[in-house]
Order: sequence, then C-alpha cells, then structure tokens
Amino acid sequence: MEMSMITVAVFLLCLHYFSAAEAIIKLPGNETIPGLIIFGDSIVDTGSNNGLQTVAKCNFLPYGKDFQGGNHPTGRFSNGKVPTDFIAEELGMKGLIPSYWSPSFQLDNHFTGVNFASGGSGYDPLSAKIQSVIPLSKQLNQFKEYVKKLKGKYGEEKTNFILSKSLFIVVASSNDIANSYYATGIRKLQYDIGSYSDFLSQLASSFVKEIYGLGARRIGVFGAPPVGCLPFMRTLFGGIERNCLQEIDLASKLFNAKLSTEMEYLNQNLPQGKVVYIDVYDPLIHIIENPTDYGFEVVDRGCCGTGTIEVSVLCNQLEQICRDDSKSVFWDSFHPTERTYQILVGKIINRYINNFF
Repeated sequence: MEMSMITVAVFLLCLHYFSAAEAIIKLPGNETIPGLIIFGDSIVDTGSNNGLQTVAKCNFLPYGKDFQGGNHPTGRFSNGKVPTDFIAEELGMKGLIPSYWSPSFQLDNHFTGVNFASGGSGYDPLSAKIQSVIPLSKQLNQFKEYVKKLKGKYGEEKTNFILSKSLFIVVASSNDIANSYYATGIRKLQYDIGSYSDFLSQLASSFVKEIYGLGARRIGVFGAPPVGCLPFMRTLFGGIERNCLQEIDLASKLFNAKLSTEMEYLNQNLPQGKVVYIDVYDPLIHIIENPTDYGFEVVDRGCCGTGTIEVSVLCNQLEQICRDDSKSVFWDSFHPTERTYQILVGKIINRYINNFF
C-alpha cells in the first residue's frame, strides 16, 4: 500500500527531527541525513570482528581505553572513537551506529543506520581471506538481509526513502595496498602497481554500483591514506631511520587518482546518485609532515608498546602505553588515535558535505 502525502510529510518531519535537529554541520535547506550505512575495513569497524576466529580484532584493552569515559573496548581499532562516530556526531545523529554483528543489534524506531565494516577487509577479496575476516562481498549480502528487515518493519516505500536519504560510507584499500600487495607480496607476483590499482578501482566501482542498485544514493568513498607512512610499513620497509616509503605512498596516490576518476564517472552517470570521492591522503600527510601545527609530537610510531609493529592482538594489556596519546598521530602501528580521527573528520565534513545534496 502506498503512503499518503500526509504520511510522507509526517515521516519526513520525524526523520528531520531525529537526525539533523542537533547537527553541528548545517545541512542545506530542509535536507536530512537520517543515518549512516558503513562498509569497509578497520578504520570504521565498530565490532564486526569480535566474534570471528581472526587475529584482526581488538575487543580488549588497551583498545577503547578512552572510549565513552574510558576502559571500554568495543572492537574499534583505536583508543577511542573512529571516523564514523565523529561523522554521526557532526550530523547530529542520536547514539552510536551499531555493528550489524553486535549481539545487541536490533532495528529500532529511530533509524540511525548500521555498520558492516570488518577490520582487515579490502576491495581485493584476498585481503579479507588473508586475515579471515568479512569480505566486501559478504558485507554486501548482509546489507541485502538488512534491507529485507527494513522493509518488513517500515514497508517498501519508507525503506526506499530512508536508503535514498542516508549517507553510505565506503572505506577500503589500506589492507589491499599494505598487506596484499606489499607486506605479503602475493599480488606483486601477479600485478605491477599500475594494473593492481586498476583492479582495485574497478572493484570499488562495481561495489558502488551494487549498493546504488539496492537503493543507495548518497555515497562517500574514501581514498587510500599515505600507507607508506604507517608505523608498521616504516618498520618493514623504512630502514634503520624508519622513513616514510615514497614508493608505497605513490602507490596510494596512483590508486586515489584512478578511484577519483571512476567515482566522478559514476557521479555523472548514476541517475539521482551523489557519488563523492573523499580525499584522506592530503589531510593526513599534512598532519604527519606538520605535526606541531596540530599539537602532535610523535608521528612515526604508535602509542602501544614500541609503536613499531604492535597492532590487534600484539597490542594488549601486557604492553606499555604512551603517557599522553593526544600527542601521537597513531594509536597502534596501523591506526590513528581518536584525536587524529577527530581532526580528519572535521576537515572532511566541511569540505564534502554539500556535495551530497
């Protein structure tokens, strides 16, 4: 049964009240973003890996030591919040965006979205296979299940409306470049970096088209960070001085150039679609190269243990933690601190939010 015009109007008002009423960022006109729907890797994972048989998990201290008052590990790969937590706050959303795999996950009356991201995953299926985590293909299947649940609760027309107004976030590629290509060298046996970046950008394009076909309209796709400057990569390839690896950073930039072109093509060719490439390379490399401008003191190692290799199960309660993580760009050898994420999201929101309308 179709919704009446009055029902639609009431539903619009409810979504606006529960999403944008307290937004830090001012949305144009009467626009609203009722929720976030998230796919990807550990940068945005909020607990999907907790129940998996994998080393790529962090539902233990010291992870989460600063989360919601302290000592609250949730499966976020940081000392506190991750980017999507800050994006939700900026948009005035109520509460945290739940992981689809959380035991407490359930549809409620105030839609805020859902998180399918799994730490260790990537566009390349090999990346998830190496770490025994949830690949994007399975994240997509979970989203299809979720859409069915939404339709069962709200009906098809309301569900289509929710999906068209929500913000979809896709964050992948770090594991593809860092692990599948460089650290293990597996993909190096099959591709040069040019053909591998083509492979990744085409997989990214296919994924965006898939979620568009399922109702997504506002889609933000994060580019790769300066992977060669991650503490873990400095340790593996940076020599005694542990310098940033120019070759690996150039690989990130090459992939980003192709991803940006592909996303712009989709933006122009998907009707009603707002597909936005989001650059994270430049703002993060600016922090790394100009740390004192942001109040940071340590950029080449994480806060956990020696900061050179500790990540996931190697970053545990047996390790020493730096005295003040707000002075460090990185929390472990692969992931930024909560404060770094907060700075990055502030830059990203202000630069890109209007592109979704």
